Amino acid sequence: MLQFKQTVDWKNKKYSFFILAVTLFWIKTYIAYNIEFNLGIDNGLQEFLLLINPISSALFFFGFALLFRKKIQFTVILILNFVLSFLLYANIVYYRFFNDFITVPVLMQTKTNAGQLGDSALSLMSFTDVFYFTDTILLAFLAVKAFGKFREPGKRSFRLAMLFAVTTFLFNLGLAEKDRPQLLTRSFDRAYLVKYLGAYNFTIYDAVQNIKSSSQRALADSSDITEIQNYRNANYTEPNPKYFGKAKGMNVVYISLESLQNFIIDYKLDGQEVTPFLNSLTRDPNTFYFNNVFHQTSQGKTSDAEFLMENSLYPMSQGSVFINKAQNTFHATPAILKGYGYNSAVFHGNYKTFWNRNVMYKALGYDRFFDAEYYTMKEEETKNYGMKDKPFFKESIPLLKTLEQPFYTKFITLSNHFPFEMDEGDTDFPAGTTGNNVVDHYFQSANYMDQAIEQFFNDLKASGLYDNTMIVMYGDHYGISENHNAAMSQVIGEEITSFKNAQLQRVPVFIHAPGVKAEQIDRFGGQIDVRPTVLHLLGIDTKDFLEFGSDLLSPQHHGVVSFRNGDFISSKVTQVNEKCYDTATGELLEDQAMCAENAERVKNELQLSDEIVLKDLLRFYTPDGFKPINPNDYEYIKEDIPVEDMNE
Repeated sequence: MLQFKQTVDWKNKKYSFFILAVTLFWIKTYIAYNIEFNLGIDNGLQEFLLLINPISSALFFFGFALLFRKKIQFTVILILNFVLSFLLYANIVYYRFFNDFITVPVLMQTKTNAGQLGDSALSLMSFTDVFYFTDTILLAFLAVKAFGKFREPGKRSFRLAMLFAVTTFLFNLGLAEKDRPQLLTRSFDRAYLVKYLGAYNFTIYDAVQNIKSSSQRALADSSDITEIQNYRNANYTEPNPKYFGKAKGMNVVYISLESLQNFIIDYKLDGQEVTPFLNSLTRDPNTFYFNNVFHQTSQGKTSDAEFLMENSLYPMSQGSVFINKAQNTFHATPAILKGYGYNSAVFHGNYKTFWNRNVMYKALGYDRFFDAEYYTMKEEETKNYGMKDKPFFKESIPLLKTLEQPFYTKFITLSNHFPFEMDEGDTDFPAGTTGNNVVDHYFQSANYMDQAIEQFFNDLKASGLYDNTMIVMYGDHYGISENHNAAMSQVIGEEITSFKNAQLQRVPVFIHAPGVKAEQIDRFGGQIDVRPTVLHLLGIDTKDFLEFGSDLLSPQHHGVVSFRNGDFISSKVTQVNEKCYDTATGELLEDQAMCAENAERVKNELQLSDEIVLKDLLRFYTPDGFKPINPNDYEYIKEDIPVEDMNE
């Protein structure tokens, strides 16, 4: 009894520094959860779990410092505190823009992308953010000034800390499983894991999942593809004979419309159309305008959109295929069209290593990659991540004319990117008046993009390429995250609920084909559906390809749009945060089972797509008539383009 009393006697200071470090870190993390993250707390149990989940992490990590003697122990606690605080703060900054949490693959991408993310990251930081390191500063001060007042812990202190850490975690996990069964096996959503288990435990879980993913490829074999083939055969969408082959033999130009959401189409600010040229295309007789297409990107954002568009597979739930799976085998659109005599190229006013594109594009089968090395990159013509859209398109036309026809190309725009600030003289369009700089500047940058697209169309006509070129334009992902819902509610004139936010994930998709009679298409679809739609217009049947998209022009189109977190939208019902709504009215349905069938379909389809990507299963399958490409055949070395061609 006496020994136990000595162990827990709070007047004995043997644990004081350790307990102080744990307590300060716990309080700071809980405050950060409530201030910075929108985790959707629905009940008292979830609030309690949010309160206690930092404790097990703090006890576990700081507990390792107790293996050392007093002087070294203090140093180790300070180092661990700083590292964990930095991880927390990195998540905060990342969440402010992406409304998501950092995963291990994203951390691995920093060497590829971080150097070019400076402007966006700085705009998301605030002087008050020093709060997230105040406990580190205080502990450092006490370690120096009050070192003698803290006694060295006993030999059993490490074991006690680990015992309390494990006990707390298991208690936490038990309550979490009670509120949401099969949390670790069923959840597609990182927000759920952070809400129930905490940011630090999520990072451990994420690391384990990535190790598991790496092992999956090594253990995969050709038999794993049978279930996917059966699912594909059962869900194949026949092309619409009215449109099949109508654009056969035409050049194809894809344009990625950075951060463009569909609410901006036909939107007027103070009586002025924000995107007058794109608006005109919605009424153009040679343009298919899809007004109910949703982005389906995850952490890879623009790169995820590219992956969806060209492979008709879902992106990874964590990280980016472009970074983590660039060595995989793919049956991408440029590789498919190579069998039909097409040459392919990408135009991008940034350097080729950004998003690992110089590696990934080889795996996709692109013949050429015109990156920043081909552009003048004048200081006044660059911003954020590279060339402004107008000079980018202007300098791309001579490069485009060097390609042998028919060609398949992609242009990646950059100007309409967070935080959306424009340089003086780029556009005279007014800013919004919500008082939120991000939302207000969005109107100006979207208008600038619209002007650049109109300029490109005119230059394409002047080049003689326009009449035989099909132009596919798509918004790549959201531009305004739900962190700006208060300002966005002023823009659209209504409160933005979880349901409404899901509806705002629409992105504009245009397929403009001169000479082809087109129309506005109201069917619900996702970016994953664009590839089969385009290939069918070109007269190429997709039935032998393992893809999950469905032709948007087909009367048999599936119409269920899957999101990476397991939610979905269809014309009848919508599931958001596992709650079922009537799509037409936005009302929460009394019979939640009305979403069950679609939810199961979405879950199954995401899992099958993950099987393909994580296990690299396409290496075991070759579609009829498809000639596999060898990435090693491509070298994106700068070519000497004749000066007279560049100046035409």
